[in-house]
Amino acid sequence: MFYNIKCNRIPRVTTFVRLLGTVSLLLVFIGMGRAQTDTIPNAPKNGLFKENTFFKKSILPASLLFTGILLSDSDFEKDLQVKIRNGVGHDFFTSFDDHTRNIPIAQMYIADIAGLEARNHWFDQTKNLVISVLVTDFLTMRLKRATGKQRPDGDDDYESWPSGHTSHAFATATVFYEEFRDSSPVLAHSGYLFAATTAYLRMANNRHYLSDVLAGAGLGILVTKLVYRYEHLFRWNPFVKNKYMTLLPRYSEGTIGFYFVKKF
Repeated sequence: MFYNIKCNRIPRVTTFVRLLGTVSLLLVFIGMGRAQTDTIPNAPKNGLFKENTFFKKSILPASLLFTGILLSDSDFEKDLQVKIRNGVGHDFFTSFDDHTRNIPIAQMYIADIAGLEARNHWFDQTKNLVISVLVTDFLTMRLKRATGKQRPDGDDDYESWPSGHTSHAFATATVFYEEFRDSSPVLAHSGYLFAATTAYLRMANNRHYLSDVLAGAGLGILVTKLVYRYEHLFRWNPFVKNKYMTLLPRYSEGTIGFYFVKKF
């Protein structure tokens, strides 16, 4: 069976998503031209943590984002949503996706405590995490309000595209991946399993379509890749030379925080 991919949004939204795609594509190719030989500042001489070009790293998230644009409001994703709901049951609902999106964060700090070799000091990890999540969440909310797409469950908030849970989940998973991809590649990739689970549960809960979670995944990954590409611009760490101060992560009732500890 063939599906006709079409967009039924009002003209201003159609124009907006096309403009978004064009601008994103231009940024990718600009990054390609400027990042052919980029490496992480002060990287180990043995090549550990050596960067690939920004262009190569942006292919996957850009593809996810563009696919999310093309599939949005298509017959294909609407039919798929019906099949998913029929499969899980129309009364299906779980709040587990509120937690799976943050599991990669817990994985990262547990790996630190376990003594696994990471790309950065825990403070720099936290800094990159906070920046990635804040920027991703900000852009996600701006896009939601700009596109005004209705959720599959008919909610009148019109904030379906892109999925915020999914963009957040893939941002945290990408931070975890970037930190441990060279020292523990299998572990580093595991964060994406929880991010993908989050995306699926958003669809199973009838809160998002396929295009919403694809765009959210692409956005979360791309923003985080950009943060790591330019992390040398904000390399400030007061804890490197001070062994008597530390931060301990905490997670409670869906919120993330930190305990500050200082030894005297």
